[in-house]
Order: sequence, then C-alpha cells, then structure tokens
Amino acid sequence: MKRYSLRTVLFLALCCDLGLFSKRIVSPAANLVTDSLHIPGGIGTSFSLMFLVVAAVLVSQPGCAAMMSMIQSVLALGLGMVGSMGALSPIGYILPGAVIDLLLLATTGLRAAWEVRMALINAAAAVCAALTANWIVFRLDGPALLLYVCVAAVSGALCGLLGAAVARRLAPVVTARQVGSTEVAEGTK
Repeated sequence: MKRYSLRTVLFLALCCDLGLFSKRIVSPAANLVTDSLHIPGGIGTSFSLMFLVVAAVLVSQPGCAAMMSMIQSVLALGLGMVGSMGALSPIGYILPGAVIDLLLLATTGLRAAWEVRMALINAAAAVCAALTANWIVFRLDGPALLLYVCVAAVSGALCGLLGAAVARRLAPVVTARQVGSTEVAEGTK
C-alpha cells in the first residue's frame, strides 16, 4: 500500500468527521419517515455512508473504506456516539466499510456508469449496516425487517447518486484528475 499524502489524509479525516456528524444533522428529518413506517432507521446511516464511499472512490486505495470505518468507530466510542448498539457499535461501522471496499474491488472492471456503481455500493453498504444493526439490537423479522432493509437500500441508492455528484465535484481538488462518466479516478477503469 502506498503512503498517503497530507492532502489525502486530511480529506479522509474530513470525510470521517462528515460521516459521523452528518448523521446527527440528518437523523431528525429521517426519523419523521422511519417513525411513520415503524422501523428503526436506515436513512441517516445511508447518508453517513455516502462520505465513506466518496472518499474510497476518490482515494482509490484497497482497504480505504474499512480503515476509515475503523477510525469512525473509535471516534464514535470516544465521543459517546454509539447509539443503540453500545459497545458493539464498532461492528456496525466496520462491516459496511468492508462491504464498500469489496464492492469497489469487484466492480472495478464493470462498464457501467460510475453513478450507478456508486449507488449500488452505497445501497449495499446501507443494507449491510441495517442487517448488522438488526442482528445486534433490533431483532426484527418478517415484513418489518423487509421494510427496514428496503428503506435502507432505497435511501442508500439515492445517497449514492448524491455521492457521485459530490465525487465529480471534488475529484479535481482531491485527485487532480477530471471525473468522466464511467470513471472517477484513473485507477478505476
């Protein structure tokens, strides 16, 4: 693994922080939707995961999202932002980060539009986060679990599309490369 430049480290740190704190900002509005559906959540987490996906796409290093999610879990524990998962919250952070890395690696050769790939990756990470939270805390089953997973997937896909727009804007600053319609960095062809 190559060493990260100072610019890259600062960008990753900013994305970690934005992922943690944006969840707090978005959650009250997201809770209006999830409370009416009687499900635990999924929308705020999808928005939070978008920052990990954007950073992993722009930095384009294997293991980047998992590393960032580990850092986020340590920050969340240290700041008391563990939510309902308590001491097991690092699992809830690290597993979606690993899913992001695996799917970035698996979709490297696809000829799909990058917006579609980012939407699918963010949706899969959101579903992973929802299933992890359900396994650790909620223990939903049947239609309630299906609705929870579907809300996480749809909000994850929408946040992934938003993340693709953000990545397109940030790419010239972060990577010094232009973002094409089917690639974000030179290494993702």
